Amino acid sequence: MRLMARISVPAADDLLDQRLDVLDHGFVRMVDYLGGDARIVQSARVSYGEGTKTVREDRALIDYLLRHRHTSPFEQVIITFHVKMPIFVARQWIRHRTARVNEISGRYSVMRDEFYVPSPDAVRFQSEANKQGSTDVEVPEALRERVIAALRADQQRSFGEYEALLDDGIARELARVNLPLALYTEMYWQIDLNNLFHFLRLRLDWHAQYEIRAYGDAMARCVQAVAPLAFEAFEEHVLHAVTLSRSELDALRGALDPARLAETLAASGLRRTRRQEVWRKLGMTEPLGMTEPLGMTEPADAEPVAAAAADGARDGDGDA
Repeated sequence: MRLMARISVPAADDLLDQRLDVLDHGFVRMVDYLGGDARIVQSARVSYGEGTKTVREDRALIDYLLRHRHTSPFEQVIITFHVKMPIFVARQWIRHRTARVNEISGRYSVMRDEFYVPSPDAVRFQSEANKQGSTDVEVPEALRERVIAALRADQQRSFGEYEALLDDGIARELARVNLPLALYTEMYWQIDLNNLFHFLRLRLDWHAQYEIRAYGDAMARCVQAVAPLAFEAFEEHVLHAVTLSRSELDALRGALDPARLAETLAASGLRRTRRQEVWRKLGMTEPLGMTEPLGMTEPADAEPVAAAAADGARDGDGDA
């Protein structure tokens, strides 16, 4: 089998150690990466002993893998981030337990006087329909200013008391306990691409809190640089896709006109294999006389190699 040296992706190399500013004092910095699109296709084709082919063939294979949830090859790509965020964002972030994390310690370090203060347009009302979300209803300017002033005043007071306790010789591990969730913390965070896609699927969703969505946007920029074909497939099949329940699917089937659907699919630009998948997903049969020659299909090796890779990795696949 032809061996590949460490993969270098020029667009990713350009982003290494670049600070991507987030919120008022935060950032995302890509420290290192291992692998890219070429590593995904190489690991998927290991059963055939073949490495990278043409970009068109690699795109089709990566698309097939993600479309059919054969995720093990994506775990071959690993990215390490240095991130700085408010503690309340970090508490949501740490819920993703499939990463390796090392966070700054307030026991060993004196914390910096850096707090998150929302911009005026980020001050928002509580949603009445969603207990953990906000609403788009505009907050009056006078109230926005009062909220920001109150946050700043309390942050300054609490940090002043923290510094006073340190000056009195109180242990750092105790002096820190009254510091608010708006205080910034830092961590190194390393994760594989499969689980990073899970993170981004949740944290780029419009339901996610604005502040962590801002970090998701910065991280997505890094992922797109490291593995652009994989990110393209992620946007197509995960980020901008939806899942239907059985009842929802039954209702949709009952409302669809098969002939009109066939015409729409034929004009969609989707490959023939993708159009056939739509019929299978819907549990419907394509109307007689509406089928056409296969025409443009996926590269010949995409489906069998992806299936072979899936067979070898199926026991390890699953949501993390």
